[in-house]
Amino acid sequence: MRRELIRGLTAAWAIVMLGPSVSAFGQALAPKSLAGQVQPADTAVVRRLSVMDAVQLALEQNLGLQVQRIDPQVQDLSISQVRTSWTPTFGTTVGGSNATQPVSSFLSGASGQLTNGYFQANVQANQLLPWGGNYTIGWNNSRTTTNSIYSSPNPRLQSTLDFSYTQPLIRNFKIDAVRQQLKLAQLTREDSDVQLRQAILQTSRSVRYAYWNLAYAIASLGVARQSLELAQQSLKDNRARVEIGTMAPIDVVSAEAEAAQREQAVILAEANVQTAEDNLRTLIYDPNVPDFWSIKIELTDQPAFQAQAVDLDAAVRTALAKRTDLIQARKSLEMTDVNIRYFHNQTLPDVSLQASYGMAGQGGLERQYGSGFPPVIIGELNTSYGAVLRQLFGNDFPNWSLGVTVSYPIGTSTAEANLARTKLQYTQSQIQYRNAELQVVTEVRSVVRSVNTSLKTVAATRAARELADKRLEAEQKKFAAGMSTSFLVFQAQRDLSSARTDELNAILAYNDALIDYETVQEAPVGSGVGVPVAGSGTGVLPTTSQSVGGIGGVTGAAATRRTGGM
Repeated sequence: MRRELIRGLTAAWAIVMLGPSVSAFGQALAPKSLAGQVQPADTAVVRRLSVMDAVQLALEQNLGLQVQRIDPQVQDLSISQVRTSWTPTFGTTVGGSNATQPVSSFLSGASGQLTNGYFQANVQANQLLPWGGNYTIGWNNSRTTTNSIYSSPNPRLQSTLDFSYTQPLIRNFKIDAVRQQLKLAQLTREDSDVQLRQAILQTSRSVRYAYWNLAYAIASLGVARQSLELAQQSLKDNRARVEIGTMAPIDVVSAEAEAAQREQAVILAEANVQTAEDNLRTLIYDPNVPDFWSIKIELTDQPAFQAQAVDLDAAVRTALAKRTDLIQARKSLEMTDVNIRYFHNQTLPDVSLQASYGMAGQGGLERQYGSGFPPVIIGELNTSYGAVLRQLFGNDFPNWSLGVTVSYPIGTSTAEANLARTKLQYTQSQIQYRNAELQVVTEVRSVVRSVNTSLKTVAATRAARELADKRLEAEQKKFAAGMSTSFLVFQAQRDLSSARTDELNAILAYNDALIDYETVQEAPVGSGVGVPVAGSGTGVLPTTSQSVGGIGGVTGAAATRRTGGM
């Protein structure tokens, strides 16, 4: 084959590596929308995206992140719910009663029947205070009436104002059940922020994975098409040689078989592009949009290789300080420590200070009796309700009490058992935390090792691709001089296609390793929280051994290679 063909192939390879686009592969089958209606292919919306645009869209529309963002709001409500324990409670009672009964003795002071009436209007408030104390304040008003001549005042008006306060002095003084639950709720709220940050980091990693998977799937499609064009050109040249009698017809059959294999590779590569595009779309778009499945994604950032230096020691220090899983483990230790302080406090004696103070006032219609039996009413003195209130707030009739109550369980209490169990859990959590630190360091070291290995692999595959290019050129020259066969030329073409694919895969693995290097210092690089991870079980670039003519089908090998050692 002519040298111009080789140069044209090389130029086409450069175009594929520097500027592939989604429009490079043919029109895909029209997918179904969420409503189940097929969207016409010619109405597809083309969306140009950079890798940062894709990340920003995911942060706004990714369903997993939308779910995760709700959790801090839920925890805020949990904190508010705990705080309601300190909300004052206000109550009022208004009611009356009337009782009539037969007279059973002349001492009842009534004739025929004894009637007693009662009316009350009470107001009360109580509150548990943040420092463990609680108070109750009540204002009670009543009016009693009777037809007994011996009752005085009649009607009787009474008003009392009472205040009582209880303050724990040892148990429940520094911490009680409400303060324990509040502190746990606050730590859980902080943990939800950490989980949200972890989800954002892992979603960003997944989006960048999916973006570059699509970019390199498009580049792989370009390689497959260039390989097909090369095989088709060889078929055309072989047919021309058969026509002039310089080649046997069997060589045309071999060329046709080779072209058919290359066409199959193109079909598989196109399917890989569509799969990679769907992986990216599910990460960055809201499925509720009407054109979710019909949006065509056009990438503006080009796949490229740029070596970057990595610092293992700095990465380890950063990971130990900022890793979200370690921060969550530390929050868990803090929660256990809160429980230890609470249960230890519950083992102390219950010593409480109790104090109360009250004021009272009384009035109504008071009768003055003379001598004799039954006594004779000789006068009346009426004290109004206003006068009763003046007695009340003038503190004419004060009363108070002050005391200390002490209680302590005999034998082992439930709090002591809870304390012993929680201390064991704290020790267990400390060991688990040290193990988590070890796993983090191991993971960081593995990622750094993957970066360095991928960098060397890129250099090796690039050299192999250059040598394969030279070999094909040499084999074509020998074939043109009659010193080689079409089989050897096809073999050299397959080797070049495989070498190009291997180089693409090596560059993809290196870029993925760099993404993991950035992520592993702040979040685990395993599966994301509530978000699909691109490449997990579905690779867009096959290995050479799985390919047909250097380009293969959809397998999990690429995902294993990209996440290997994590």
